[in-house]
Amino acid sequence: MCRHLAYLGPPVSLRSLLYDPPYGLLRQSWAPRDMRGGGTINADGFGVGWYPPGDGDPVRYRRAQPLWSDTTLPGLAAATVAGAVLAAVRSATVGMPVQETAAAPFAEGRWLFSHNGVIRGWPDAVAPLAAELPVRDLLTLDAPTDAALLWALVRHRLRAGEDPARAVADTVAAVAAVAPGSRLNLLLTDGTSAVASVSGHALSVRAGDRSVLLASEPLDDEPGWRPVPDGQLVVATATGLDTRELMGV
Repeated sequence: MCRHLAYLGPPVSLRSLLYDPPYGLLRQSWAPRDMRGGGTINADGFGVGWYPPGDGDPVRYRRAQPLWSDTTLPGLAAATVAGAVLAAVRSATVGMPVQETAAAPFAEGRWLFSHNGVIRGWPDAVAPLAAELPVRDLLTLDAPTDAALLWALVRHRLRAGEDPARAVADTVAAVAAVAPGSRLNLLLTDGTSAVASVSGHALSVRAGDRSVLLASEPLDDEPGWRPVPDGQLVVATATGLDTRELMGV
């Protein structure tokens, strides 16, 4: 399992999301509060992606080590400011590799993606869905993991022109149908909007007048956080938040 977050709003430092909050991703890497039976720590890698000013693609920083052991990111995070961020810490499922390319966020063009959860019956349960992907996509997966395959499935729908919310919802429904009991909290952003599914794991949101923060766990005990019920899909921008039923799960 993992912990992840997405922020949209006025530019903030990466440090203010990862390190400064009392329950930020640094704390969640070694003392998460709501893993729901999905492990005890998130020490198998981490990643952060952010959108620099302008219309360029996002920048990523990923490592296979625990977040707390990285000596470069604290300074980088203090000096880097962005108005859109997706970050995650990883707890690898038993049997899956611990390597840099297995850490979220996964990326293509403007898109950043993360998965918090597990596919039950991996890999046999989802072999039929994988067989529907172009062979090249399978040969170039970031890593032989369930999260990387989920990204390939979502990305395939995005490339076909599907709306981001539908791409996430349809992927969750398809995987849940062949692999019941899977935990499928997906998080997708293009730097302008964010889509999150809540299926088997926790997600909380905090929305202000000009910003929104989606996170596996609240980063602090300040008012404004609200949990999203299981079986919901969240579609957010910096100025709006919509929650709807996640069909098929």
